[in-house]
Amino acid sequence: MSEGTIASASGTTAVVLEAEDLTKHFPVRKGAREVFSRTARTVHAVEEVTLRLRRGRVTALVGESGSGKSTVARLLAQLYPRTGGEIRLHGEPVTVRGGRKFRAYSRKVQLIFQDPFASLNPVHTVRYHLGRALKIHGNGGANRAELEAALHELLTRVSLTPPERYLDKFPHELSGGQRQRVAIARALGADPDALLADEPVSMLDVSIRLGVLNLLRDLKERLRLAILYITHDIASARYFADETLVMYAGRIVEGGDSETVTQRPAHPYTRLLIDSAPDPDRSAHETAVPDKVNSLAKAGSEPPSLINPPSGCRFHPRCPQAMARCASEVPPRLDIGDADGHWAACWLYAAGDPAEEPLT
Repeated sequence: MSEGTIASASGTTAVVLEAEDLTKHFPVRKGAREVFSRTARTVHAVEEVTLRLRRGRVTALVGESGSGKSTVARLLAQLYPRTGGEIRLHGEPVTVRGGRKFRAYSRKVQLIFQDPFASLNPVHTVRYHLGRALKIHGNGGANRAELEAALHELLTRVSLTPPERYLDKFPHELSGGQRQRVAIARALGADPDALLADEPVSMLDVSIRLGVLNLLRDLKERLRLAILYITHDIASARYFADETLVMYAGRIVEGGDSETVTQRPAHPYTRLLIDSAPDPDRSAHETAVPDKVNSLAKAGSEPPSLINPPSGCRFHPRCPQAMARCASEVPPRLDIGDADGHWAACWLYAAGDPAEEPLT
């Protein structure tokens, strides 16, 4: 969609949080055999990631495990120092990770972790977790009565009612879905503008995942939150997100509105990712005949090492359509003609380029 189409479709869509060429490299600890080596090894976890989170919209970041999705979330939450690139909150560059400036930043940008049991202290009650968040961020009121009212409001927002049933319970006394709702309520205690949801339903039973996603959607609409939804499940991205970005081996390879990306995928990796997902509508014949279905398993090989990533397009060793230039040149973002705003970082869409021989 064009900027004008987006604005008319969903009201104000001001950019809340954005990253430009965000990069993160992790040094590798030297083992016993490498103590005397002069060559420092580095994990190239995230390379030149650019994204924008808009008010009242959900952006999904989709990819295999190990593709760098969670690292992006932690960089945006300022839990990791970045190697390169820039983060901007409401258009202002973010430069400091510690102290009062970090607390002011975290008041506007909150992270919801994947495992709700690990993210809640098992020796403290729900009242403690939510009350601490309210007090730290100055939203607890001036007295005990106001704090109690704020606690009740938070639990009501996440549909844990009546609130008095849950306030004095410990995490182990709650179900997985209830724990995740408490974690969401704790994030809301800061009154944020952006939520970074790192696979928020992957640890939950399938039967309750939809309820948590619907809760996040309702909060997005009522509070006009900007949400980054990180997932390996591209089907849930289509259901929940307005925009979908596809990540592979530290780079974003495709982006656009979720309906277009999931129904008309352009990048070979996105196609393989969709074909690898369980599909109840796929016929038994298609499943039985390998030539009918592309999948990541058919692509062969494992995802590349991020210590020594492939040159050029990082997907080219597994790509069924790789060409010679894919092994040497990093493809830029190239517009796809099927929809406004749909793009792919793939040489297949380089306009006017002569056809090349497949890479063998």
